[in-house]
Amino acid sequence: MTTPDSSNGKPSRLTALALGAIGIVFGDIGTSPLYTMKETLGTHGMTPSPAAVLGVLSLIFWSLMIVVSLKYVTFVMRADNKGEGGIMALMALAQRSLGGSARARWLLAVIGIFGAALFYGDGVITPAISVLGAVEGLRIAEPGLAPYVVVISLLILFGIFALQRYGTHAVGKAFAPVMVTWFVVLAVLGARQIARHPQVLYALNPWYAVQFFLSHGYHAFIALGGVVLALTGAEALYADMGHFGKKPIRVAWFGFVLPALLVNYFGQGALLLIDPAAIESPFYLLVPPPLLYPMIVLSAAAAVIASQAVISGAFSMTREAMSLGYSPRMAVVHTSREMSGQVFVPWVNRLLMVMVFGAVLGFQSSAQLGAAYGIAVTGTMIMTTLLALVVARKHWHWHWAAVVVVGSLLLTVDLAFFGANVLKIAHGGWFPLVLGVLLFVMMTTWRRGRELVMREIKQGGLALAPFIESIGEHPPVRVPGTAIFLTASQHAVPHALLHNLKHNKVLHERNVLLTVEMLETPTAELDERIRITTLGGEFYGLELRFGFAEDPDVPLALSQCAAAGLGFDMMDTTFFLSRETVIADKRRPGMALWRDKLFVILSRNAMPATAFFQIPGNRLIELGTQVAI
Repeated sequence: MTTPDSSNGKPSRLTALALGAIGIVFGDIGTSPLYTMKETLGTHGMTPSPAAVLGVLSLIFWSLMIVVSLKYVTFVMRADNKGEGGIMALMALAQRSLGGSARARWLLAVIGIFGAALFYGDGVITPAISVLGAVEGLRIAEPGLAPYVVVISLLILFGIFALQRYGTHAVGKAFAPVMVTWFVVLAVLGARQIARHPQVLYALNPWYAVQFFLSHGYHAFIALGGVVLALTGAEALYADMGHFGKKPIRVAWFGFVLPALLVNYFGQGALLLIDPAAIESPFYLLVPPPLLYPMIVLSAAAAVIASQAVISGAFSMTREAMSLGYSPRMAVVHTSREMSGQVFVPWVNRLLMVMVFGAVLGFQSSAQLGAAYGIAVTGTMIMTTLLALVVARKHWHWHWAAVVVVGSLLLTVDLAFFGANVLKIAHGGWFPLVLGVLLFVMMTTWRRGRELVMREIKQGGLALAPFIESIGEHPPVRVPGTAIFLTASQHAVPHALLHNLKHNKVLHERNVLLTVEMLETPTAELDERIRITTLGGEFYGLELRFGFAEDPDVPLALSQCAAAGLGFDMMDTTFFLSRETVIADKRRPGMALWRDKLFVILSRNAMPATAFFQIPGNRLIELGTQVAI
């Protein structure tokens, strides 16, 4: 398998991946200059006085240094799970590092799932705020077009989601030149203003940030809720790491993206020092009037790419959640022959589009959405920090003192940003929280529901060893061929086998009990992929293991079993599967009745296991069984 970081030592490959990363990964954080300064200094009773401008710029600079450069690009991206990133992959790595502590693993699962749920909220708000922020430039160019901003935004967003089926690779090729142009323009516009007022560079001194808090007090704390908008997209850098690899992302960030962003932010600050009234739209007022319309078009294109960063991250995380057992099975389409991490999930694409449309129609402007944005971003940041610290202590074996020092710094920053955004809950911050809670409930319900179903199946099954012994003593009629029975337990007789024996009165010459296990690593090593156990009487136990970033292709894995002593002729092999019909029973212990009913709905709409495991339908016999939870 080709991995993104296999490009090490190959400059042309590294350059291509870095350009692709600029086209996909940095869209979200790259469009933050559209609205960050306006949201921070133009609301909450703030006025763009020179002291406030320098203070906010200092906060933005040091936040980008600490949160994005230090925390995400340097620290968190080290915590890749065999090349895969994102909070679900990080959660799996942290759980694996802890070993067998059930309570600790459960706590890490809660942290990871809630962080993932909030990331989906980010995936809804980012496209809405980015596109609205870009199109709102029309209000500066031509105030009469203001009523059409929402309609134009919806049309652009529809186009974004329609493009997803073509894949990250194809979209990245098209977007890379646009984003390179975008960052160059950001730098040029900012540099023009910095040259006119170089005193703005004083803001590099962190003392201006300290003075900002000392002089503005409570309002400075509220302003952190705007500063955090400069950091949106940091989680997408990590979530999309499996698409491009950590080295191309780091090269692109430090060598190109970060300098361009800083120059533009400081350019906006220089403009506000000269003309405080420019707070109406400091980004677009940097642009010379003759170039305003081309800039609006370029901004809209960049906003499309900003949306792509979190949408592709949501696809990757959904795939991981399915494999780790936190999401119902859905169709996953691979969009690249080179990168296994580049996927498209149609169902998630449609759901995101509906929710993004709802956010645009409900909030109507980027300023309104800005209040909703921070909760999702900062909540996910906290969860990522906690999981990364567990990995640092348990997997990297850091000294506890180093974990405390690093954790104190990162969590102090994260919690400060989160606290500032909590104040916005009544003004829109409730939106991502509601989305996050709903998704958290769905993911935990699916996980717990599957555990209850497996418990019922195992409790109702016959012990395998005595069954095989009785078959030897009282042999039924045997028919030619191989029967493969999919089962969750290698120690119990599969329901499908019992049904087949009861109704057809026959057994195949060779019977294989197949269990498919999804690992907490992205890929399974060759020596752990296949495990075969001889049970006697031509019965065999077969365990196939796949990583959470792999497609569980059962027929392909079976073709590799011959080398381990158990060959299969697919034309002479029949798969038997028990299809569970789950019903909610309030008398059963486990979950509340409403969660049981939610699980039943999710189960009925999930992709069948046979399709998920790529088992050919013409070699399959399904036998129904009812399971009450």
